[in-house]
Amino acid sequence: MNQTHVVNIYTDGCCLGNPGPGGYGAVLSCNGHRKELSGGFRLTTNNRMEIMAAVAGLRELKTRCTIIVHSDSKLLVDAMSEGWVEKWKGSGWGDRLNADLWDELLTLCEKHVVFFRWVKGHNGHPQNEHCDQLAKKAASKRKRLPVDVNYENKTDSRSLFP
Repeated sequence: MNQTHVVNIYTDGCCLGNPGPGGYGAVLSCNGHRKELSGGFRLTTNNRMEIMAAVAGLRELKTRCTIIVHSDSKLLVDAMSEGWVEKWKGSGWGDRLNADLWDELLTLCEKHVVFFRWVKGHNGHPQNEHCDQLAKKAASKRKRLPVDVNYENKTDSRSLFP
């Protein structure tokens, strides 16, 4: 892909309990090509999986391009679109939850031209609904899921809440 290509990344995350087993789903679409991604962790939060879906999609892109990330997470879309994440990073993250994923997301976005668009979840949007199914299927593996090391290794009580 070159810079003239626009890649649409549709994302969703879920958690069976919050915290609990979680999953993410992402669908990448560009010029008639499509790739689906999903995965999960045995103990995580919904917000982590929403961010992870975007991270997973962006990790797949090897050349600079224009990307539109579609998400039903207002936190993800607003934090990236409104510059909140850059402010959090600039202040040393402080006690910001999910700093590991936000930091990786920022790094991945620096390699591309990225826009974030909010879609209403569970409202019949075909790609969002499909990502939701991918995320739920991944989360349903429960005990067979890997450890979300950055989540489970947190020692303070704040890590237990999204």
